[in-house]
Amino acid sequence: MSPAPTLVPAAELAARNPMRFPNEGDGYRRARTALLAEEIELRRHVERVAELRRALPPGGEVTGDYRFRGEHGPVDFAGLFGDRQTLVVYSYMFGPQRARPCPMCTSLLGAWDGEARDVAQCVALAVVARSPIERLVAFKNERGWRDLRLYSDVDGAYSRDYFAVDPDGGDGDQAAFNVFTRRDGTIRHFWSGEMGFESADPGQDPRGAPDLMPLWTILDCTPEGRGTDWYPKLDYPT
Repeated sequence: MSPAPTLVPAAELAARNPMRFPNEGDGYRRARTALLAEEIELRRHVERVAELRRALPPGGEVTGDYRFRGEHGPVDFAGLFGDRQTLVVYSYMFGPQRARPCPMCTSLLGAWDGEARDVAQCVALAVVARSPIERLVAFKNERGWRDLRLYSDVDGAYSRDYFAVDPDGGDGDQAAFNVFTRRDGTIRHFWSGEMGFESADPGQDPRGAPDLMPLWTILDCTPEGRGTDWYPKLDYPT
């Protein structure tokens, strides 16, 4: 393995930035340059975390007899991979007990639908929920989603094993994000988002890092931020 490259200090890289905007003051530029150095450090930390994730040892073998129903019929867990060696599964909070799906999940998936064809060039992406497939497809059509692959978890076994239902044995949904690999014919769990209420910081809702929702990425760049009491809805007044 080649040694890691020596990185130029973030503050030095920030000082090289030639961008200046009309009528900005010296105080703004000093603060912005300091912020840029922190943004460079954040980028580097994100990459360090990604390297650690990629270096995880093999996870647990998937041995459950999980059954799903997609838009084109029944499929087993291996079938979710298609011809890919890596599978990303998002557990959608849209169980049969819900009149309507989770607005937060729906916001996320609406953005992912626009990326699904690109993602599929590299890995398989599946969205799993416990509602019947007919119900999932009806909502997919309502939202105008085109490229997401939706599957019904027929008996809920996958959802129970991979933390997509309430851990206390209730019937409530939990959003879950899991990655699986298929190597030499063996399917294993690779990684899952494990940040929840137990790891949340004071004054913040539970969130992962990096955040999977483009909505929050955009709002985090604004002076208002993501706020503390606003959440996406399924519909808005016209």
